[in-house]
Amino acid sequence: MTAPLTPSQPPHHQPPHDPWQAAAQPSGGMPPHGHEEDGPGMKTEVRQAAVIAVAVAASGILLGLLWMWLAPRVPLISDGEAVYLKDTEGEQAIGVDGTFTMLALGFGAVSGAVVFLLRKRGGIPLVVGLALGSLLGALLAWWAGILLGPETDVVAHAKAVGKGVVFDAPLELKAKGTLLAWPVAALAVHLGLTALFGPRDPDPYAVPPTAYEGPRSDDYPEGMNPGS
Repeated sequence: MTAPLTPSQPPHHQPPHDPWQAAAQPSGGMPPHGHEEDGPGMKTEVRQAAVIAVAVAASGILLGLLWMWLAPRVPLISDGEAVYLKDTEGEQAIGVDGTFTMLALGFGAVSGAVVFLLRKRGGIPLVVGLALGSLLGALLAWWAGILLGPETDVVAHAKAVGKGVVFDAPLELKAKGTLLAWPVAALAVHLGLTALFGPRDPDPYAVPPTAYEGPRSDDYPEGMNPGS
């Protein structure tokens, strides 16, 4: 005689629900938090940086025209044998460098702000393109101002105007370091705006909050009812 077999009972105790473990597991086939791919690829960023560099450099022609128009003139005079400064104590030469510097700083601030507004996510290629375009723009402005300004051949100009006639000296930069004013201002403004208003990268170690589901009835031993 055998004893009847006791039917097996399903386990009443289930492991407690761990919201942290559930939050750590990606759902829906999405990549883990902080590792999703967003933004254009490297090739697209390089193309955008090249376009920005060309556009910023081309604006150097406008800077050269403004420099030629606003810079003070250095008066020269000839006695028929040599050319002299008409005003030996004048500060026009310093004003030429100062005018170029102020214009370059303004162009740098504008170009840095415009590039940030067009591409707020930034990126190394974009910054390199902005810096390179600003430096090329400053060189182009220097070249355009000299080319379109007063005659560069002082001796020929003095002979053309005659003895004792005042004429303007060609534009030139005494301090070549002023060519860096544009790229320095552009990078400073762009990096400052990016730090203040640029998008923030998500923290890869942050765990997103999950809704609290409360205790389940299966979490308690048989016969215990938390509501009784």
